Amino acid sequence: MSRLYKLIDRALWREAVAQGRFDGAGVDLADGYIHFSTAAQAPETARRYFSGHKDLLLLTLETDRLPPAVAQALRWEPARGGDLFPHLYAPLDPTLVSEARALHLGEDGVPDLGSLEP
Repeated sequence: MSRLYKLIDRALWREAVAQGRFDGAGVDLADGYIHFSTAAQAPETARRYFSGHKDLLLLTLETDRLPPAVAQALRWEPARGGDLFPHLYAPLDPTLVSEARALHLGEDGVPDLGSLEP
């Protein structure tokens, strides 16, 4: 099993769950896909883009549980430093998220992701 992670504002996720669909946050909408990170990439994503942000959730998506249409819409593309990042070119059904865990900021202002499984 492979896990992907998404940091998201709690209110935005609440709205997506109520609507039964997540089309993305602002940067996702601007780029045309939903940004995800692997366990190895998520800490740097948290530091770079979410430092100081409160009321965040960490979503976990298990790739082996994705329906075929969603799995086909998931592409691994070069991004930060040429590293391959998972990008979802489709809306996300909130029921596919296996966990939505509340995050707290560490003393340095970076969201504390704890231990992430690959």
